[in-house]
Amino acid sequence: MTDDVVAWNGLAALLPDAEAQEVRDCWDIGEQEAGLGLLVSGLLAHHVRISETARAQISVLAEAWGEREALTPRIRQCRGNDAPDHVKLIEHSDDTTDGLVDGWSGQGLADFVLIPWIACTRCSQVLIRAHGREGWGAPSHLADHYIITSPDRATDRQVFPADSAGVAFAKLTGCSGPALFTVRPHG
Repeated sequence: MTDDVVAWNGLAALLPDAEAQEVRDCWDIGEQEAGLGLLVSGLLAHHVRISETARAQISVLAEAWGEREALTPRIRQCRGNDAPDHVKLIEHSDDTTDGLVDGWSGQGLADFVLIPWIACTRCSQVLIRAHGREGWGAPSHLADHYIITSPDRATDRQVFPADSAGVAFAKLTGCSGPALFTVRPHG
């Protein structure tokens, strides 16, 4: 929980002061879903350039609060800062099946739809969301597991439960140093 607050406040700091305070206030009153919407809207409205790690961190927070599916298209629209980074949000928009992997054999996950989500560019491991299937065949809205794979995606290195998006992301980024985002001045 403490790490989420630190990440939340760091991401809010990317916005001008008044809007950053609104985002922080959303955390304080338990309106994280609204705060994520304000954060992404503010980044887009002010054309804030963000690192790829910040983009991934926003996606992880959105996942944790059930807003990833709704916010992913807008998160992808946020301007990048073109700086080299150690992680990359690799997920395409959720309205495509690009990158889906079926038939995972590791740790009893063969019945899940696997969606590559975030890659570490330093060690080439990938964080994957594992979703059950809806009755009509589409992936379920929420992930059932998170998996960190080997660089060739052939084997799973670690499997995390449904409520562990942040923990899985922290494990993935462990080799890329302690900073999860870069705060840059606005304007």
